[in-house]
Amino acid sequence: MEKAVLVTVDLKERGEWPLEARAAELKELARSSGALVIAEILCNKEKPAPDLFIGKGKFEELCQLVREKKANLVIFNNDLTPTQLRNIERGLDDTRTIDRTQLILNIFARNARSVEGKVQIELAQLEYLLPRLTGKGIHLSRLGGGIGTRGPGEKILEYDRRRIRDQIAKLKEKLLDIEKRRTALRKTRSDAFLTAISIIGYTNAGKTTLLNQLTNSKKLVANRLFTTLDPIARSYVLPNNQKILFLDTVGFLHNLPHHLVEAFKSTLEEVRTADILLHVLDASNEKIHEQDEAVYKVLKELKAEDKIIINVLNKIDCVDDPGRIARLKKDFQNSVFVSAMTGDGMAGLIDEIQGLLSDLVTEIKIEIPNNRMDRVNLIYENGKVNHREDRAESVYLEATIPVRLKHLIQ
Repeated sequence: MEKAVLVTVDLKERGEWPLEARAAELKELARSSGALVIAEILCNKEKPAPDLFIGKGKFEELCQLVREKKANLVIFNNDLTPTQLRNIERGLDDTRTIDRTQLILNIFARNARSVEGKVQIELAQLEYLLPRLTGKGIHLSRLGGGIGTRGPGEKILEYDRRRIRDQIAKLKEKLLDIEKRRTALRKTRSDAFLTAISIIGYTNAGKTTLLNQLTNSKKLVANRLFTTLDPIARSYVLPNNQKILFLDTVGFLHNLPHHLVEAFKSTLEEVRTADILLHVLDASNEKIHEQDEAVYKVLKELKAEDKIIINVLNKIDCVDDPGRIARLKKDFQNSVFVSAMTGDGMAGLIDEIQGLLSDLVTEIKIEIPNNRMDRVNLIYENGKVNHREDRAESVYLEATIPVRLKHLIQ
């Protein structure tokens, strides 16, 4: 396990979280990457120093900490330029130093399991590295092992900038093929009258646990950031027999690196095309309002902020203060409060979903000839039959069916 010293700098930027909150999240990110945090430095600065990012006094403090604690990794909670990175590492006697984007890319690389996820991560890593291949900044020989180095691998050593651009172009072509397949899958779902509901939220809010509880799935969950990276789809049948599909997505993050948003567009497209978004929030987290804002910022970037959204305040089993629940109900009106771990509140969530989807179903009374039993089967498969009469030459049905099915059976 690598021993890390963390550095968080408050530059007084508009919309930034408080210094302590950003430092706490950096700890979580470092822990999720497998690092042991042994020390941290917090400081305020009007603007970053062009040579070391932090001032010389703070840098001397950092050097002393690294020596005393025998750290072998330094993580900055800000993005560093190649020049700053080179100068910092030199001053730290070549102690490996990474910035926030590198740290997040490493976590994503650790958790990617599918071909799609690995392609998206490699693309993001290469696009991050390309402008830094000046011979003066990030050295490609550092790629290979350790936090912030997990990625395309030693094969990149002999690549020049042109060949890396070629590799980026190839990865983008692969992602185009993946996007075409996803578009075809969405059409198949639509043809099968499946309503798509994307589960979104800040990383570690409990999205996958919620999916597991709703659909009796057994996907991996852990108390770490970005445990679930690859998209997951699970079908579900509502009490009115309406079929829906729950889609778990990659967790959002405060100031999610642009490289990741771009690389994961094919995956995040599921958010933009969903019929409903389930926005899962951690009711026990003191930064719930800041995380809520961070999620909506990403939704705006995806042009999905106007979708139908159900706020699901999760982890109520971790909240001992009734006053906090009362405040959250006031702050997040018309929300559903649940515990994905224990199952509390699931029935209310399903009722809320079914109520919102009521406009997508309609009541019919229809008489179908006996030689068109395929239509009868369609109604049973995709709707709820409330009354049936078998007549001499036909079947009479009163049923609740998806609106999209109505024109196919009449």
